[in-house]
Formats: sequence, C-alpha cells, structure tokens
Amino acid sequence: MTPVLEVVEHAPAVGFPLPDVVGRALAAGDVLDAVPDPYVPGRWSLRAGSKVGAVTVAGPGLDEAFTVRIIPKTPVARLFFLLGYSLDPGRAWRDGEVEVAEHRDLLPALAHAVERLVDRALRQGLLQGYRVAEEAALVVRGRIREAEQIRRRFGASLPVEVTYDEFTTDIAENRILRAAVERLLRLPGVPGEVRRRLLHQRGRLADVAALVRGRPIPAWRPTRLNARYHPALRLARVVLDNASAEHGHGGLVIDGFLFDMNKLFEDFVTVALREALRGSGRSSRLQDTHHLDEAAAVRMRPDFVLYGADGTPTAVVDAKYKVEKKGGFPEVDLYQMLAYCTTLGLREGHLVYARGSTSHMTHRVRHAGILIHQHALDLDQQPAGLLADITTMARQLVPDLRV
Repeated sequence: MTPVLEVVEHAPAVGFPLPDVVGRALAAGDVLDAVPDPYVPGRWSLRAGSKVGAVTVAGPGLDEAFTVRIIPKTPVARLFFLLGYSLDPGRAWRDGEVEVAEHRDLLPALAHAVERLVDRALRQGLLQGYRVAEEAALVVRGRIREAEQIRRRFGASLPVEVTYDEFTTDIAENRILRAAVERLLRLPGVPGEVRRRLLHQRGRLADVAALVRGRPIPAWRPTRLNARYHPALRLARVVLDNASAEHGHGGLVIDGFLFDMNKLFEDFVTVALREALRGSGRSSRLQDTHHLDEAAAVRMRPDFVLYGADGTPTAVVDAKYKVEKKGGFPEVDLYQMLAYCTTLGLREGHLVYARGSTSHMTHRVRHAGILIHQHALDLDQQPAGLLADITTMARQLVPDLRV
C-alpha cells in the first residue's frame, strides 16, 4: 500500500521517516515546509501552511509512492459552504445537496461533490451546442477557406478546405466536466466507490474531446440553456484551477490537488460583503489596483474597496486567513491597512481574521486619527451565523444600511 503521511494545516511540525529524495522533492515543490532532522538520518519534519489537499510523490528509485494529506482545520462541510457561497451567492451551495459532512478530508469530499453535480448536470443528456469546425472535405459544407485551399491544395479542386458550424456535444461545457472528472481520477485518496462513479461519468462523456494539458481551459458563458450545468461547471473549475502543478525534482514527480485556504477565506469575505451591501447605493470592487506613491511605482491591491455614488472610496477591507495568537494579530497587518487608508483618504479601515479572542477590536493611530478595526469570524459556526456576522460588519461600513 502507498504510505500516507497526514499533517494538519498550520499545526506544529510532525516527524516522518522519509527517503531524502522524497523530502527534498517536497521541500522544493511548494507543498509544505520539509526540513531534515539534524540528529536522525532519514527523518524529516513536515509542517503544513494554508494549503490543504493531497499530493503524491513517485518516480524511479522509489519502491513505492508516498502520499501527503493536508487536513483542513475548518470542518469540511463549512469549507464547502464558504466555497459554494464564493462561487454563486445567489444559490449558495449547501452541504445537504451533496452530503459531504461525512468526509474528514477535503479531496474525498471534493471528488464526491463533483461526481454528484456532474451526474445531475447530465441526467437530461449531454448539452449540445454549435462549435466551429474546420476540415478537408470531398463536398462543400459551410464556407470554403480560400486562403487555406490555395496554400494547402495548390489549385486542386478536391478535397476542399471548409469551415462550418457543427451542432455537437463536443463543446466547452462538456470538455470542462470531462477534464475535472479525469483530473480527480488521477488524484490520490479518492474513495473506491466515488472513483467507480467518476468512471461512470467519464464514460458518459467519452465522445467529448479531452483537453490538451498545458493549454488554456476553454471559456464558457452562463446562459439559460446551460443553467443545469452551472453548479457542476463552477466546481469543476475549482478542481482544474487548484490542481497542483505536476513537476519533477530529482527524477521524482509530484502531482495532486492543493487548495489555498487564504484565497478561499478572502473570496468568501469579499463576496459576502458585496452581497450584504447590494442595494446600498454604493459599488464595490475586489482586488482593485491603487498606488501608494504619486509616481505610481508602488502598487497596492486591497481585497475590497467600497465606493460612493460619486466614485470616491468610502471603505476598505482586507481579509486575513489568520487566527489570533498569544501576542495578538500580526502588527504588519495594521501597517498595511494604515497604508491603504492613507492612500485612499479614509479615516477607517477594516481587517477581517478567521478567528480571534474577541469579535471586534479597534486601534486609533496616533497623530493621524485613523481607526483600524479588527474583526474575527468564527468559521466553526453555522452558515447563518457567518452571514449574520458579515451583515454586522457591513453595517459598520455603511451605518444607514437597510437589510
């Protein structure tokens, strides 16, 4: 059996007996912190950061592959709520739709969720659409590609280089679903029953062309016609966008799925704030670019900036997937928010953390009069509680907000 090494995100380092080549591959692969034990040869200390998921190290010279599983501290069901709300707040995806609460690890839950949503998308059959096709044919179909005919056929009348619109199942939506299913089938830690169902979904998509690795994922546009595909497509993109880059080190290959909790938390906070402030008469921008200096040489990108009707910034928020430690939250975050407030001409700024000893703390900057608020969200609470805390925060940004 493949050895499985389990670590927990942001937990103390754990020692494991590992071949040095595997330890060096993990250290070079941006998966986690891997440090050789200075006193015990063949032993490595592994410490996970904010990335969760699973990767496998395999290759020549190893008798067996090694799998590293990084367990999230946030309950899987809550994690999927954050993810679902960030992807589509209008129909926030709940655990009850795909029943992921039984899974302790992210990857089995993700594979189960994708398979269930793909199954629902395909129940009425594969979606069809028009795709531009180009080929050499013996009869004229569509339009003749004159330039290609001259370049390739040198005046010959047959075959004819033509282009036409083909009504087919081989469209971007189905290609994305197939790519996500195949990606999950290659990852370690997918339960046997889920793997069997994924193979069934791949069979349903067998007539769809596979995506070429290294090429961009095809674009799709949400419409009324592909509405039943929307949940599956959004989660499929999560699988494809967060797949760890397969790379080699010392002859070994590291491949897997790593999900950045920093980005998940940031996406949830900013999207939830945007939704809470909808209808307030103000507009919000996520990751909007500003500059610290007049020469525009130092770029800044706050997570969330709220603008008034005249386009003037009225509030700024930055989300930090950090928990309060004994000495408090990192002071560098306060300096960063002070820079945001100074640049945007604001008297108040807001930092949002994953957890803290109090739900709200305020600092007044000396000689500047700027207030910096530190908010803490408890991710262990139910979705309704999380959204209520976001609404409370939104009322601090817009005191006259009506919800």
